[in-house]
Amino acid sequence: MIRYSARNNLSLRSFNWELIVLLWLVFFFNQADRQIFNVILPQIKAALKLTDAELGMIASVFIWAIGLCVPLSGYIGDVFSKKKVIIFSLLLWSTATFFTGLSAGLVHLIVLRAVVGSSESFYAPAANALIAEKYQEKTGLAMAIHQTALYAGIIISGLSGALIAERFGWSTAFYFFGGIGIILSIVLFVRFKKIIAPDTVQTTYKVTLFDGIMGLFRKKTAILLTLAFACMVFVNVGYLTWSPTFLHEKFNLSLANAGFSSMFYHHIFAFLGVLLGGRFSDQLVKKTAGSRLKLQALGLLLACPFIYLMGSANQLFWVYAGMGLFGFFRGIYDSNIYASLFLVIPPTIRASVSGAMIMFAFLIGAFAPWILGIVKPTLGLSDGLSALSIVYLAGSIFIFIALKFTLSKELYIAAQTDKI
Repeated sequence: MIRYSARNNLSLRSFNWELIVLLWLVFFFNQADRQIFNVILPQIKAALKLTDAELGMIASVFIWAIGLCVPLSGYIGDVFSKKKVIIFSLLLWSTATFFTGLSAGLVHLIVLRAVVGSSESFYAPAANALIAEKYQEKTGLAMAIHQTALYAGIIISGLSGALIAERFGWSTAFYFFGGIGIILSIVLFVRFKKIIAPDTVQTTYKVTLFDGIMGLFRKKTAILLTLAFACMVFVNVGYLTWSPTFLHEKFNLSLANAGFSSMFYHHIFAFLGVLLGGRFSDQLVKKTAGSRLKLQALGLLLACPFIYLMGSANQLFWVYAGMGLFGFFRGIYDSNIYASLFLVIPPTIRASVSGAMIMFAFLIGAFAPWILGIVKPTLGLSDGLSALSIVYLAGSIFIFIALKFTLSKELYIAAQTDKI
């Protein structure tokens, strides 16, 4: 049972709720605009006469677009106004999502999904750096609350996107989510002026385009965290792309039911896991700096058997149990992705380094839907999804290596640098 002191209650009352709510809404549509494509894959496949490999390739191109653009996005997030970068990103990806509904073939989908992916890449580095800046004593909690938007966006788009597609056609789902995102960008333009102070110009250090990659490779802990993040992204992208089709084909669920069920059980438990992970990590890190990494490593490790169960079970109850517990431990990991990274990264280049981290993780993770699409006709989605547990195991090993060999030394160096 969690006990809150009067001091804790006071700090929560002084918490900037409007900013985190607005960022939550942006991140919600960031994820919803990604997931509606995955949910309505069967309709798009039938309407445009595409193959499984082509659908997997479209999903992979989307992730590659994020990975290739995000280093530039991180640099821009450090150099320019973070709030303007966030608004621009939201407006551009929402517009591209809207026009995705007009696609008439493979080339159109590839181009528009690449535009959505590249414009979405500007959001995460700027938003995470802004959260770390504005919520210094509650970083874990603020990032955990922000992360819940990922799960809510995927769950709600999984249901509503499928229902809209079944009743009004797959194009309408893109019109709906893209249109709301455009309206939200206008709301942000008005409100950010009032709740975020003007950005101060950095004069002590000039950020360059290559600081993100160089800053990442200077820290062995950051490299290991990036490898673990790549493992998570690989599994996540493969799961998000193919789990609705897995339920639709293996258990003959309707498109709406498969889209909802594949997203709901996993992400509702991830919602709980990320809040618990964020809340406890803020307390534990006061005693041991490595607590954030320990929670992440355990989250990946404990999720492994449930990923295997999800793909191998032949009864829906056990499939959903696997999805749910996989989601819970994934949420434990997710709660400290950037908070752990920022332990060894100075504030001046946090957006740039997180951008580099996202780039490498997404370039690797982008292969998952394509690979699963290629092996689907022979190996099958059941075995393909179960095999993803091995990737999560590798991710946990990378973090344990960081805890054992690199973190303490780099935390000491960072502390000595701060004193100078």
